[in-house]
Amino acid sequence: MRSRKLMTAVLSAAAVAGLTTMTAAAPATASVPTVPDAPAAADFTGYQIVKLPNANVPNFQRRVVYCPGGKKVIGGGAEAQGNGAILVGSFPTDDGNGWIGLGRQIGYNDVGISVYAICANVG
Repeated sequence: MRSRKLMTAVLSAAAVAGLTTMTAAAPATASVPTVPDAPAAADFTGYQIVKLPNANVPNFQRRVVYCPGGKKVIGGGAEAQGNGAILVGSFPTDDGNGWIGLGRQIGYNDVGISVYAICANVG
């Protein structure tokens, strides 16, 4: 038993010595990776929120609100309304000109959906 404790002590000391050696071998100054410059902030003017008010539509039917002429969507959202209503999707249109919302309502054939688009001139 005594030799087992002695061997454990020797191995522990060797491990500490090894760690000390490894630490001592590390360079005194660590190289700091360079971070690429952040892109310039976008120039948004004409900020406007456009709302498609609540209306009942068949479950899973998309409702789309579009930005007024020349503006692009920079954000948006949707809301499903009704007992057991679930918002299934809320995302921009493929062309970036509007926002889509869709949902469903448990136990019903239709659901109330409101859609919001945050629009701006992007330059």
